[in-house]
Amino acid sequence: MEKFEKILAAMTEWIWGMPMILLLLGGGLFLTIRLRFFQFRYFPHIIKDTFGSMFARTDAQGSVSPFQATTSALASTIGAANIVGVPVAIALGGPGAIFWMWLVAMIGMASKYSEVVLGVKYRVKNKSGEWTGGPMHYLEKGLGWKPAALFFAFFLMIEILASAMVQSNSLSKTVQSSFHISPVWTGLVTMILVGLVTVGGIKRIGSVTEKFIPLMVAIYFIAALIVLVDHATDIPAAFALIFTSAFSPAPAAGGFAGAGVAAAIRWGLARGIYSNEAGMGTAPIAHAAAKTPHPAKQGLWGVFEVVVDTLIVCTITALIVLTSGAWKDVPADQASTMVVAALSNTVGAGAAGAIISICLFFFVLSTIVIIVFYGEKQAEYLFGLRFSKVMRFIYLAAVLVGALGGLEFIWQFLDLMLAMIILPNVVALILLSGEVSELTKDYISKYIHKDERKSRHTA
Repeated sequence: MEKFEKILAAMTEWIWGMPMILLLLGGGLFLTIRLRFFQFRYFPHIIKDTFGSMFARTDAQGSVSPFQATTSALASTIGAANIVGVPVAIALGGPGAIFWMWLVAMIGMASKYSEVVLGVKYRVKNKSGEWTGGPMHYLEKGLGWKPAALFFAFFLMIEILASAMVQSNSLSKTVQSSFHISPVWTGLVTMILVGLVTVGGIKRIGSVTEKFIPLMVAIYFIAALIVLVDHATDIPAAFALIFTSAFSPAPAAGGFAGAGVAAAIRWGLARGIYSNEAGMGTAPIAHAAAKTPHPAKQGLWGVFEVVVDTLIVCTITALIVLTSGAWKDVPADQASTMVVAALSNTVGAGAAGAIISICLFFFVLSTIVIIVFYGEKQAEYLFGLRFSKVMRFIYLAAVLVGALGGLEFIWQFLDLMLAMIILPNVVALILLSGEVSELTKDYISKYIHKDERKSRHTA
């Protein structure tokens, strides 16, 4: 068994090294070029139509508002990776890793945009009247690849089982270490809360996340602001360090052992890809339920997700770690505690631990809610609406088992199963990029050029 675990770990580490980076980064680059750098050319319009119209209502077809669909998808991406993953990238790749994280985010915007566009284009209405979609639908209808669609849905359904356990376990450990609460109670409470939200489907999830996500991001920002105000004079130097270390080796400093450019690239790209989930195929499952008059219009919210998750939240975490000096003071094998260490210097260890634990609690809880929904949608596609309800109870049981640390052998397959669903999704995005391009041109003609003509006429 031990030998098998080592082989599995080595295989997973290899897949999530260069092969996965090349697949996701290469796919994102291809889509960026095919869409004629849409995310850069029309970035002001994207910001205006997302940040500038968050709470706008629409009568278009769909189950939830565009913002609710987006916050539902963000519930999956904004999580422990933003607080823990960024310091790990800095510890192993140096400050320059953040530059490469930004780069992969900007390229990944094209992947996230494309999968959301296709998710909306190929969505269907289920027996309960909700709009549902995702890679399984555009694999089947767009490419005629029913076996690939079934493959995607099955492995994502199983991957969610392992992911729910891992997320629940990290949550119970955080609560136990910070507040000395038994994992049993954490598991039970988490299971009940997740059940109460998911039983209402995407409408209830969207209603909860549109309030929940902005609140938990605000709490984290306030905590971050405490550190950044205390180290305001160090912020320019932190940005300079990020850019210089991206192209030249970062020398050893304090507890930091130093890192070469190759390590900065490897860890920056890996954490950036893992953080915003661009190309993974999960986001379009949530976005498919959005009320939107045009698939490309909802695609803008996919770009918004990457901006919020990686360019804003991950950058804030990086600045906390760099300006406070925590990246030099905390050993690499304890990198996950860097944010707590940074905050401890300003508000004290007790308060810092409590603040970060509360943030992690809400981040992880919201992640479990949306991934359970994702899993249900796969079960519905494979076996029908009735079985998806059965699968919900299986996922809820997994939340409790995971909190107690059970079935750990399943967790070892998590990253491997994730890689297996990414491959068909990225291939589909590339092969269907022509359809995304045509929809994008149509959107530009109907909406962006129309707004430009209106502005000229008004002037």
